[in-house]
Amino acid sequence: MERSAVIPRSDSATDIRRRALRRGRLLEYATIGWNSLEAIASIIAGAISGSIALVGFGLDSVIETASGGALLWRLRHANELTSESRERAERIALKIVGASFLGLAAYVGIDAVLSLWKREAPEESLLGIAIAAVSLIVMPLLAHAKRKVAAQLNSAAMKADSRQTDLCAYLSAILLAGLGLNALFEWWWADPLAGLIMVPIIAREGVEALRGEACECHSAAASSGCSDSGCHDETH
Repeated sequence: MERSAVIPRSDSATDIRRRALRRGRLLEYATIGWNSLEAIASIIAGAISGSIALVGFGLDSVIETASGGALLWRLRHANELTSESRERAERIALKIVGASFLGLAAYVGIDAVLSLWKREAPEESLLGIAIAAVSLIVMPLLAHAKRKVAAQLNSAAMKADSRQTDLCAYLSAILLAGLGLNALFEWWWADPLAGLIMVPIIAREGVEALRGEACECHSAAASSGCSDSGCHDETH
């Protein structure tokens, strides 16, 4: 009787994990698809309007696409037999996500300083405003869904990627505010100033991701895992 009660519970946990992995892959495919379209549209709109902010936003989408690819690679390693392989994949994925954060911080900081120094105002672009508005709706939804899957998989890498998706939404709001305020009130400094405010937040997330290595669980605690640093519970 006891054995029959335990088996369905184990099967249920396995099914939940398998469904979470499938949702995680679908979310990363959606992120890569959206960011690819966003990158192309933003860079084209920026080139037409002469807007550095829009071109830079497109480059940000390229970084987001690279991060999504890293997470897809990580999720493909999730079904490997050994926990060591999963932890190694987690560490590498975290480093890639962290490097993407730092690259994004460098871009935003340099672009904002140059814009303030040269007194370059974002150009009016209806396409750019539309891109930023749609991204401001899509990105928070993706980030919320990623956090749910990250909690189910206990994946620090996916949690870090969800933060990066949040940052993309923040940058969309910054771009939208900058283009809007400049178009309405000619406040040319609004966009680069907002970008500078975001730099330390982005950089901190990058450093935390680079430091957030998957834990090397001691033999005494191997059965419970280490949730803070990304190890999975192997008891199911």
